[in-house]
Amino acid sequence: MMQNYSSPVATARDYYNSPDADNFYHSIWGGEDIHIGLYEHDREPIVDASRRTVAHMADLLGEPKPEWRVLDLGAGYGGSARYLADNHGCRVTALNLSEVENERNRSINKARGLDSLIEVIDGSFESVPAPDGEFDVVWSQDAFLHSGEREQVMREAVRVLKPGGVLIFTDPMADDACPEGVLDPILERIHLDSLGSPGFYQQTAGDLGLKPIGFEDHTHQLPRHYGRVREELESRETDLASQISPDYIERMKKGLGHWVDGGQAGHLAWGIFRFRKAA
Repeated sequence: MMQNYSSPVATARDYYNSPDADNFYHSIWGGEDIHIGLYEHDREPIVDASRRTVAHMADLLGEPKPEWRVLDLGAGYGGSARYLADNHGCRVTALNLSEVENERNRSINKARGLDSLIEVIDGSFESVPAPDGEFDVVWSQDAFLHSGEREQVMREAVRVLKPGGVLIFTDPMADDACPEGVLDPILERIHLDSLGSPGFYQQTAGDLGLKPIGFEDHTHQLPRHYGRVREELESRETDLASQISPDYIERMKKGLGHWVDGGQAGHLAWGIFRFRKAA
């Protein structure tokens, strides 16, 4: 069934459905986990650092319980959903806009015997196909930036949370003091007019009635991660030539460089937000 997507979400959907993007993210970015990692050192494998982010976020929830219903917004290949299902027995709904990623997600879930705990849904987080108060936890990693209507995404997260439920998420953001115009190379590359910021998310959460639990600032990990991804891409460029177009690789290296530069200049922010819905 066709769905109506906002322009930024439709652009992101087309991008992540492309063979070049699918091969790049699955091969280079981290495989199951396509988000920013928590690195212990600069040479650590991307997949290890990315999985550490998932494990740490789960730890921040306390001890996730088997009876919990979790919604992962922008679930990608489903690595986080599988972690929560496999390690904690949670029932997870993985909502994601890329049908290509979702098919890979479903295949992995079935191969690992987790398909009974994980439901993969094609859709947009701007209009979540779930009733009010359905989930104990709404989880997201580095996905909200792809919406031009981030307040609406937050509103949907609050709507589907149970009273007392927790919203936990990360997102690549602009620093609250970021000068105007300096992020234009990044925004042009990802076809957006803006990024969120820590202040934006904290203000929006408060306006929606969420109570802050905490914000862990891991901004230094953002340029570190994008730099590692660029290094990995450059080191494997020859081997990937048959899977990813040279034009895509060149544009990706340039785009990753913009993220590294923005992070090192102090214009970007990244960390883990936690908010609770009133009981």
